[in-house]
Amino acid sequence: MEILRVFNNNVVLAREASGERREVILTGRGLGFQAKPGQKVDPTAVIRTFVPEDGRSPDSLGAMVASLSPEILALADKALEAGRTEMDIRRSAVLTVALADHLSFAIKRLQNGIEFEYPLQAEVSHLYPAELRAARRILAYVNATLDSPLADGEAVSITMHLVNAGFTAGDLSFTYQMTGVFAQLFDVLEQANGRPIDRDTVNSARFITHLRYFFVRAASGKQLEEGAGKLGSAIRDSYPGAYSTALKLQSVLELRLGDPMTEDEATYLTLHVARLMDENRG
Repeated sequence: MEILRVFNNNVVLAREASGERREVILTGRGLGFQAKPGQKVDPTAVIRTFVPEDGRSPDSLGAMVASLSPEILALADKALEAGRTEMDIRRSAVLTVALADHLSFAIKRLQNGIEFEYPLQAEVSHLYPAELRAARRILAYVNATLDSPLADGEAVSITMHLVNAGFTAGDLSFTYQMTGVFAQLFDVLEQANGRPIDRDTVNSARFITHLRYFFVRAASGKQLEEGAGKLGSAIRDSYPGAYSTALKLQSVLELRLGDPMTEDEATYLTLHVARLMDENRG
């Protein structure tokens, strides 16, 4: 591999010599010491390889890796493995670096006596129970390595990183926005239904998953447009109450996202609402 950029003595950006000839971030003790662009990488000195994904800038990812200690990167990697005993967590260089960056900052805050309240704690526990369980396992692993444990609330932020890793677009602010909208949509559903919605059911999980991927489609300008007009008419006729409620949800989504929802998206939204309302009918 050929060095493209030296970030510090231990981190460089390089290009693979064969195959896809990807740009990758390499770490290893002394890997960048007195190195210059154009030189060949000593493969025996490489400890870790980070492959940028989802259109992420190799330079920005490399700069973040360079700002973190090898120890915190290794801790994030091992903690994610612990989390995988709870759920299937995507293997992602971006997630490892993001978690390491979060842990580094959280540990510094703890050392400086700075407390932080994470928003949406109640919503996260309802919307992402699997990710939260994995996040708690990750936090437990991290705390087992520290002299002073991080607060339980850190699991909320770790959960959001896990949720964010499930998407091919967007950053953590996108995930927080999405979670806030989900909470608002459930409020509308419960008002329309006249009773609380059980968010731990299979249909609630399907509804949340559908919305998560709707957000991704909407953000990338790729909403469903399959010409499901006949299906839409049949669903509206079969579930008039669900359709009425779906229109309210549609208004919230369009207002929050700033874009109109396609007819096909509204059709599938109605179908999910119908399932939820039927499941929660007393």
